[in-house]
Amino acid sequence: MVGTRETSAKSVDSAWWHGQAATTARSMWTSYRSAFRNITRQYRRSAMGMAAVTFGVVALILAEGFVEWMFWAAREGAIQSGLGHIHVVRAGYLENGQADPVRYLLPDDRVEREALRSFPTVRTLAPRLAFTGMVSHGEASVSFLGEGMDPEAEKIVSYVMSLTSAGEVLSSDDPTGITLGRGLAENLGVGVGDKVVLLATTGSGGINAVEATVRGLFVSASKAYDDSALRVPMPLAQRLLRLSGSHRWILALNDTSQTTGTLLALREGFRDHGLQFVPWYDLADYYRKTVALLSRQVSVVELIIATIIILSISNTIMMNVLERTAEIGTCMAIGRRRKQILLEFVCEGMTIGMIGGLLGLVFGGLLSQLISYVGIPMPAPPGMSQGYPGQIRLTAALLVRAFLLAMGTATLASIYPAWKASRLEIVNALRHNR
Repeated sequence: MVGTRETSAKSVDSAWWHGQAATTARSMWTSYRSAFRNITRQYRRSAMGMAAVTFGVVALILAEGFVEWMFWAAREGAIQSGLGHIHVVRAGYLENGQADPVRYLLPDDRVEREALRSFPTVRTLAPRLAFTGMVSHGEASVSFLGEGMDPEAEKIVSYVMSLTSAGEVLSSDDPTGITLGRGLAENLGVGVGDKVVLLATTGSGGINAVEATVRGLFVSASKAYDDSALRVPMPLAQRLLRLSGSHRWILALNDTSQTTGTLLALREGFRDHGLQFVPWYDLADYYRKTVALLSRQVSVVELIIATIIILSISNTIMMNVLERTAEIGTCMAIGRRRKQILLEFVCEGMTIGMIGGLLGLVFGGLLSQLISYVGIPMPAPPGMSQGYPGQIRLTAALLVRAFLLAMGTATLASIYPAWKASRLEIVNALRHNR
């Protein structure tokens, strides 16, 4: 009997809660329909409020879309200029490799290399061997920063590395052909086809030299790098240094969005192999600082747009309250509760924000496509002679954030006028227009 009474009590409580929920839902729907009718009745003032919200959303989409494109361009430009997505080195190389680089070499015949190359999200693996030395041509000698690399893998990892005038990229068919940074070539006084001599310290501490042919000149986003860098095929670098192996394995993935997931999987799968996996964003210090700076500026833009929307919607709702004071008094006189009055005006603000936000998404999307099609003229970055067209990049997160900003600020702006409307005295409200 006790169990039966408890079950019956729970059934009563459940039915009561369901009834309350249904009543609340009906009340909210009634308030919303009434709010929508009031918006259409005061269509001129409501249209001004919607226009303010639409303008704010469009401005936010264009501003943040352009910044998002800059982030994307800087990220992909750095990755495809040779940085890659993930660097694989021996543990301790980043901290102590400069002092003793030979100690941290990755042998060419390691099983892990083939395992990494065959990983599902890995597009290619590019070995790198870093060294320094002197490059000579005739009477001129200049110090350089060199990298030995696999020419075929570098065509993917260094996809956007461009050549100036005549010249070609590294090729496995030309084992003595090298590429120089444009600034280094100018300092040395050489061009495509000229012979140069590379002089470097070997792994055992001796001195060795090899002759090479300038196959091409490259230009990167960093003029300082171009003034001192050269690239050589891996076999030539190993012959110059008289050692085998490489300092880094650069992994290029199918997509940048796979970086974090692949990084975690590799760290877990190769935990006991003495390897260290470093993502591109830990190596791109300038990119991180740029993102942090521009993100703060975007936050200021969002704050300004939110303030404009709040002031516009608050003014619109407040004017509606003043014009409908007698109507509000009549509604309360016939039994409508104060919270229903408050909810109705809040729904008006929310509806204006929703409609304005949707219109902003439509117009913002169309303008973004048009601007991207025409292109935004961008000046040439430091160290480069040509500019490039900028674009507006739309993402799902950006569109959702813009819409929520419109809805949230419009709803927030309507709370104070709605509260004022709900606190009116019935007698004074009924006498308002007399």
